[in-house]
Amino acid sequence: MDIHAVLDLYNDAWGETDESRRRALLDKAWSDAGVYTDPTTVAQGREQLIALMGELQQQFPGMRIVPSSRAEEHNGAFMYTWDLCVGDDVVISGRDIGFRDDDGRVRNLSCFYMLTPQETDDATASSA
Repeated sequence: MDIHAVLDLYNDAWGETDESRRRALLDKAWSDAGVYTDPTTVAQGREQLIALMGELQQQFPGMRIVPSSRAEEHNGAFMYTWDLCVGDDVVISGRDIGFRDDDGRVRNLSCFYMLTPQETDDATASSA
């Protein structure tokens, strides 16, 4: 499966509120022992990631992940940027850098948060 199809499944899983459908998406996209990290947490294995996604759904009801760049990939490594959206609002933006297993599923993904356009404007205004 190409990286774009894998990331479509993975990103759809973040917005899926039904745990069994979230699990079905991740069965195709995420390695059994895959590791997810971001500045606030580590999820080891698919089950911890499924739980983390459910927690984020509670924090941001109706959320969805929308890629903001096309994924780039070479030698099993990939990266892309995304927005976490609720309705039309971008709540968080980020860059993911990851690696895939030989079967094409994600085995390791590190998430880095980026400033939203409003935070960038606020930071620029406060430094002037």
